[in-house]
Amino acid sequence: MQIDKEIQSKFEDNYHKAVVNVNYTYGWLANLLRSEFEKYNLTSQQFNVLRILRGQHPKPATINMLKERMLDKMSDASRIVDRLVQKELVSRGTCSRDRRAVDIKITDKGLDILTQMDKGFKTADLISRNLTEDEAGLLSDLLDKLRG
Repeated sequence: MQIDKEIQSKFEDNYHKAVVNVNYTYGWLANLLRSEFEKYNLTSQQFNVLRILRGQHPKPATINMLKERMLDKMSDASRIVDRLVQKELVSRGTCSRDRRAVDIKITDKGLDILTQMDKGFKTADLISRNLTEDEAGLLSDLLDKLRG
């Protein structure tokens, strides 16, 4: 459905319409993803941290590295890691190179959950009904261009 009909609004110009549409679509997509993450008792930020740690595995990460790589730059990475430690999905240890730093690693349980999630749903399933793979690539390129 078109954004002006969806939210029953008129726009100043196409720039205004595009900004509202990107923001609205973000909310729509976040809701779809949230329902998938809830099946595994995770938030989108926790999922993001687990994915970063899996990419680092078996090397550890630091809180600063997680902050740099996280999608949501406003997230409190320390608290997210605390919650993942409580769920036994990540472990925390003293960094051997710098005793002031903390090493964070994904646990086998964390890897298992991501493996289950990989089998349970594919991100392509969320948008492939409405976009071809080429259109998804074009959309991604346009979003990259938008961010400059």
